[in-house]
Amino acid sequence: MRVDDAVEDVLGGGWVRRTLHLRPDAQGDAVATLVHRGDAGGARDRPAVLYVHGFVDYFFQTHVADALADRGYDLYALDLRDYGRSIRAGREPNDTRSLATYAEEVDAAVRLVRERHDRVVLLGHSTGGLIAALWAQHRRGRGLVDAVVLNSPWLDVRGSVVERKVLAPAIDHVLGRVAPRLVVSRLGEHYGRALHADGGGEWAYDLAWKPYAGFPVRAGFVRAIRRGQAEVARGLDIDVPVLVLASDASGPDDRWHDGLLTTDSVLDPADMRRLAPRLGRDVTFEEITGGAHDLALSPLPARTRYLDEVVGWLDVTLARGAAA
Repeated sequence: MRVDDAVEDVLGGGWVRRTLHLRPDAQGDAVATLVHRGDAGGARDRPAVLYVHGFVDYFFQTHVADALADRGYDLYALDLRDYGRSIRAGREPNDTRSLATYAEEVDAAVRLVRERHDRVVLLGHSTGGLIAALWAQHRRGRGLVDAVVLNSPWLDVRGSVVERKVLAPAIDHVLGRVAPRLVVSRLGEHYGRALHADGGGEWAYDLAWKPYAGFPVRAGFVRAIRRGQAEVARGLDIDVPVLVLASDASGPDDRWHDGLLTTDSVLDPADMRRLAPRLGRDVTFEEITGGAHDLALSPLPARTRYLDEVVGWLDVTLARGAAA
């Protein structure tokens, strides 16, 4: 794989990015992007955290890097192919037919980070949480990462009984196979608006890469997600410690309401709690009261509680691993 030299990132402030040139896929030439502070990796004994974003998302959460750096961790972030910095003309953004496709860029990013750090933690949010869990399952036994942290992972389809038992299987088994490019849904725009500074939120992210209403959800993408979730439901055997964090409550995703940023208004935390034990043999579940879907973007004090829980768990878990 060809990896471009580091150049200044759109975040500024010493952040740099490297483009990873991937093998051509069904859409043609593909790239992913690894983002980090230019001074990251100065000490091999500082553990690294590799962050994988969710659907309609990319890395902009520099405050997470700051909180981790203050506690002795260096953050790296991966914009997957067709997300954020890795979006290219002529390719469908945020679309895939198999979550296994992303293993190529996760492999490459882990390898690059391991060149600078002795210990690496994989941190995934939402769809990135599902991708991270499946990657860790299929790379177990190789010692590539030392722990996995999942921030509101997408482990099951949210919705009514009809949506779960009728519509999702129909898309998975029929439309996703015969008409994978068919648009079957779009995200509600309310959560995104509540997050963004233009809507009164705290965060000024790029709306070209993270638009309020997202990108079209295609049948083939839903099929890929359902295949991954079915693997989780059957049970994984991740061989490193896993931390799963979720909000304490779910909120509606189809209208504006006061709890958009103090509940999970995208997924159902009950699914995460129910399925967390199926990820591996050493799984910890933590509930964050008043947390948003992306717990790192929750209002205070939930955001602080989330970051404290992650770092506290990592401190204990990595120390235990070093002593073993």
